[in-house]
Amino acid sequence: MTSKHETLTKGAPSLLPRVQDSESAAGSGGDVRYGAVAPTSPVRALHRCRETEEMAMSQQTAYPGAQIVQTTRLLACGIVAGPLFLAVWLIQAFTREGFDPTYHPLSLLSLGNLGWIQIANFALTGALYVACAAGMWRVLRPGRGGTWGPILVGANGIGLIVAGVFVTDAGAGFPPGAPAGAPEQISWHGLLHELGFIVATVSWLAACFVFLRRFAGLKQWGWAAACIAAPVAVLVVLGWPDLDSLAVRLVIGSAISFGFVAALAARLLRRLPDPAVASDRRLAAPQRG
Repeated sequence: MTSKHETLTKGAPSLLPRVQDSESAAGSGGDVRYGAVAPTSPVRALHRCRETEEMAMSQQTAYPGAQIVQTTRLLACGIVAGPLFLAVWLIQAFTREGFDPTYHPLSLLSLGNLGWIQIANFALTGALYVACAAGMWRVLRPGRGGTWGPILVGANGIGLIVAGVFVTDAGAGFPPGAPAGAPEQISWHGLLHELGFIVATVSWLAACFVFLRRFAGLKQWGWAAACIAAPVAVLVVLGWPDLDSLAVRLVIGSAISFGFVAALAARLLRRLPDPAVASDRRLAAPQRG
């Protein structure tokens, strides 16, 4: 026959060492503090035991269903980030006075009276990527690529935030009144903007190859091929020697990178168990002991 206290502690493995120490201390008239046994009264020992039971019950009802819901939301951030960024860009591209989406790079939208919209667009997209990286960390660790993959996705998001907070220099005739060509001198915030773009791009490329190693090890060749095709496509698009089409190619390259992260996040999300079923199993498991 299993006692109520034993049943609860079996359902909360992370609390088990603390429970065992408390039981030993209660049996010997002692109290557990920082790994040492100190004298205490039977009343305090009973009170500590009851607190441990309440903690165990709380963890049973909150885990893992609540964590699955949280992880689902984090991964969903990586799915909506790209479409949201491109939608905000598209609306601005056809409504901002003097902006030509076929000629002006999207970063120029951060300038002018309405530049705050594109700044917020960069920052929000980067924050969504950082959140998605946290979800990937939960799902993938401690498997192959479970550490560096999420870290690099998060670095991609940080690069986007930096590129948004530190705006580029005016040029190419935008905003209205700006020099028609390239800026004569790059400002400090223009340099930091370019640095953010480089961090985002390099982090994303590195993440692709980290996930390539993971999928190749799992013999999931379709995803392994996608991890090669996506960065190759981005490098070809961005490296194409035609300055006149640079603005359009930047958008296409961004769409490819957004799409890859969104597809990866969607794949991980689909593999998560149903939170209600997981909670039911968690609650039912100790009763079988």
